[in-house]
Amino acid sequence: MITPDALGPYLDPAAIFIVAGGTLAATLLRTPLRDVGRGIAALATLPRRTLDASPLIDQVAALGRIAKRHGVHTLDRSVIADPDVAAAIARIVDGATPADVTRLLDERRRARILRHTGAADMWAGMAEVAPAMGMVGTLIGLVKMFLAMQDPAAIGAGMAVALLATLYGALIANLIAMPIAVRLRRRARAEAEERSRLVAPLAALAEYGQPRGSVVAVAAA
Repeated sequence: MITPDALGPYLDPAAIFIVAGGTLAATLLRTPLRDVGRGIAALATLPRRTLDASPLIDQVAALGRIAKRHGVHTLDRSVIADPDVAAAIARIVDGATPADVTRLLDERRRARILRHTGAADMWAGMAEVAPAMGMVGTLIGLVKMFLAMQDPAAIGAGMAVALLATLYGALIANLIAMPIAVRLRRRARAEAEERSRLVAPLAALAEYGQPRGSVVAVAAA
């Protein structure tokens, strides 16, 4: 079991400040603030299950049965939690064609991919910066060590900063930032694939609504 006393030699406040502070500053400078916010918020999604579109497809099928029995216009009273399905149903109720619904879902999926990519890029950028900040800390520690050559008691402090800064940079990059970026990209790809399954049934539902409108128009004429 790892105890605080065992970790003591591997903790150096100066090295932590240089690497963590430098990595954070560089990330904020190179990343738009909206992507920083998305990257932090995306951490809450990591423990969740990847989206499964099957329940949504079943819901669309149920909505199709309602539309067949009572008309497409009755779908505006349906309670739909998923934002993409809700937006598509709203357009279908307004008389959108299958092409309109397909275009809407494609636009929403592309916008979601861009948001997810921005969040993952923030963490990937942090993984790139952290080792460089570790090297900066190493150079600062070496300078501190060389300046203290006349004081053997102070050499150890400079050497600790030099060695531990490199360690911290490697740990932040390979155990924190890069794994998060990889997992976010994997989740984004999986969600995009699942959401692509919604396009066909929603477009079919829109297509089902078109003949009814045409028949009403012909009857009215």
